[in-house]
Amino acid sequence: MRTTLSDGVSLRGAPRRNVARARTQRTAAVGVAEHGNSAVLVTVAPGGEFLDRRRIDLTDRGLPTHPHHHEGSWAVGRYLNSPWARAISLADAVVLVERVRASAARGARESLEALAAAVPVPIASIAIRECPKLPPTTEERIADNRAQTVADSVMYREALATAAQARGWSVHWYDREGVFHDAAAALGREDVDAFLHALGRSIGPPWQAKHKLAAAAAIAATGRRAPRPTAG
Repeated sequence: MRTTLSDGVSLRGAPRRNVARARTQRTAAVGVAEHGNSAVLVTVAPGGEFLDRRRIDLTDRGLPTHPHHHEGSWAVGRYLNSPWARAISLADAVVLVERVRASAARGARESLEALAAAVPVPIASIAIRECPKLPPTTEERIADNRAQTVADSVMYREALATAAQARGWSVHWYDREGVFHDAAAALGREDVDAFLHALGRSIGPPWQAKHKLAAAAAIAATGRRAPRPTAG
């Protein structure tokens, strides 16, 4: 069973008529900071108003979280001397990757559906860390030493992007190094650090680097009109 932690703070104290009006006048953006098969989602309205914060797990319990990097590597002879490695064929590793991919797709759909139901403002966009270009097939990603180290993370980001697009949300691909500058620009500020610090103090812990990154990505997305393509 997937674990979802949420502590939305949405339009605190607003009368119901104001909430209804907000639904028609504003749209929200979601920022994603992923780590393995989990991700932190922070949702904001234009101007950086905080709406929701949650952590999601995309895959079912019992499934490996890094099938390209672990099982795939074992299948092609990497890390076999490690005590945690086990024998697996390449065909079985590919099947396992596809099982994890399918689970991540379901998890992404369910997680975004739950988020949309919890936030009182329609969500229009999502910001996800941009993906490096990888070989097209699972076998090729496993065989490529560089690709297998990032293929699992890309798989999870792509699952969220696909689920968001199915909901009609635009997908913005952000650069981790530049997203804080983009967030500051969206707010009309020179720097966004003080804003994020104050935001964290107002909503309380947890407010770690990953939450700040997700919040900055969401804020930056509110200032963009069109999606940005993935990195080539």
